[in-house]
Amino acid sequence: MISAKYPTNTHESYHAHVYFEQDTLEIALKLFDKIKGKFPYEVSDVYKKCIGPHPKWNYQITFTKNDFDDFIPWLDINREDLTIFIHGISDDFLKDHTDSASWLGKEEKLNIDIFKEKKD
Repeated sequence: MISAKYPTNTHESYHAHVYFEQDTLEIALKLFDKIKGKFPYEVSDVYKKCIGPHPKWNYQITFTKNDFDDFIPWLDINREDLTIFIHGISDDFLKDHTDSASWLGKEEKLNIDIFKEKKD
């Protein structure tokens, strides 16, 4: 399924957050192993708790604009029913998680208030 806000390559580097819950953990771990086996990207630990603005358990993949055109379609094909949140990386966390945000799968509501609190 291709999201209405399909990612476009507009930044130097990116994070992709693979979202999952207890009932999709096995699928998420299978994708985690595929990514680590196929790509040289930095992949975080698997977080079985909500961290930062993320409303679901997740792990994060860091990749560059040079990887984007190959990696995003691969992720979309291999994600099964998992939701993946993708955003550019800059020095403006709020903008990264709103204006430059895109989705593979179902869009989730982020807790962006944590970024607004940091600016106050």
